[in-house]
Amino acid sequence: MTTRATTVGELRAQGWRSRSVKRELRDNLTAALRRGDDLFPGIIGYESTVIPEIVNAVLAGHDILFLGEKGQGKSRLMRMLARFLDDAIPYLDVPGCPVHEDPLAPITRAGREYAAAAGDGAKIAWWSKAERYAERLSPGTKFADIIGEIDPAKLLSGTSMGAEDALHLGLIPRMHRGIFAMNELPDLDDLVQVGLFNILEERDVQIRGYPIKFDIDVLVLFSANPSTYNRSGKVIPQLKDRIGTTVQTHYPRTRDAGIQIMEDESRVDLGGEFPVAVPRFMKEVVEEMSIAARKSRYVDHASGVSARFSIANYRTMIASARQRAIRLGEKPAVPRMSDLAHFHASAVGKLELDMMGAHQMSERQTLDSILAEAVKTVFQEYVDQHGLEEIADVFAKGVKIEVGDMLPSAHYETILKRVPKVWEKAFEVNAAADAAVRASCVEFVLAGLWAGDKVSRAERHGRVMYDVK
Repeated sequence: MTTRATTVGELRAQGWRSRSVKRELRDNLTAALRRGDDLFPGIIGYESTVIPEIVNAVLAGHDILFLGEKGQGKSRLMRMLARFLDDAIPYLDVPGCPVHEDPLAPITRAGREYAAAAGDGAKIAWWSKAERYAERLSPGTKFADIIGEIDPAKLLSGTSMGAEDALHLGLIPRMHRGIFAMNELPDLDDLVQVGLFNILEERDVQIRGYPIKFDIDVLVLFSANPSTYNRSGKVIPQLKDRIGTTVQTHYPRTRDAGIQIMEDESRVDLGGEFPVAVPRFMKEVVEEMSIAARKSRYVDHASGVSARFSIANYRTMIASARQRAIRLGEKPAVPRMSDLAHFHASAVGKLELDMMGAHQMSERQTLDSILAEAVKTVFQEYVDQHGLEEIADVFAKGVKIEVGDMLPSAHYETILKRVPKVWEKAFEVNAAADAAVRASCVEFVLAGLWAGDKVSRAERHGRVMYDVK
């Protein structure tokens, strides 16, 4: 491995050549494609849609806008583009200069003067990949934050107003030769958008009309929600026109992809002293809740339903099952529908209700309707409808069944002696003999009867009562 140069002379001797940041990304992405690398590890469901568009944008040398609803991985994708930067690049070690100058092509007066005076002896340092990415959230961002401003303190010290030394540089000039990402573009002040438009158009920085310009080398990334980005007046047309590629993100196209994302991103350890075994149908119900929410007429579709909705509910369900295992000494813990009775705590605030409709449903009522729809959809995939009316007739004769998150699994066969058909239907879901699995299947059947409007359901503190409709 070549020793890192410490002076410009050593760098020249090693044959180092300047590259723009977009050329650097293109070269490294090309090499990754040749090797067949996993370009965006951990990103699921975008293999044939989003990722090819990102690759095209990088190969084309475009600045990129990631357009999509919340929870679609926009920020994560932007950060992951830094993977295709070099491990480190050299820069002129100019005292007091905030810009990481190209050793062979400095853009500031201080950098040019230092390079001219020191020649091949000019000192260089190395800028790591991790430090070459910066991002900013739009609300509250000012022109001075990302472009720059005249520094009053420097003027008071005698620096000329028209000199570079009078400037305090913002994030973008400081990210010269790196990647800058702006989240929620439509929330940016118009003045800041004009400044960004100038950077995308001319690749220079102009501060308050002063005759000072920098030829900035930076990849600019943006994210936005379609509902605000497409709203007239939120983003100036000149800025939209100069964004090279718009990548449209989306929610998982299949339930299986959503479950994989949910499991990967929840980062829940299912092992340990109190292990948890999650039935497939319980994973499907949790993910189907997100799918149902995205279709619900009670939810604001413009806001979207983040993958965090599934992730948080999944973690809550497992936590409830594990609490039962700890209290009752059951191993492994198997999540049940009564564990989802606690999902309101993790779901509240993650949906925005559509208040334009005629309904007057509370957030909790909306969440319950979403749960019912999800259970109904998954239940119909597992259980033959034949015999459900017969079960409903038993409940109509006054039978009540109470289940709960703290009820021992071994008691479920006993409490269902008056409704044996429920036990039989549970075997359609899973024929396992394990008591904890059986309890989970029984609760799933009871919840399916409720979701299918065949029995009523009342929930209180993890206890669920099923009764005549």
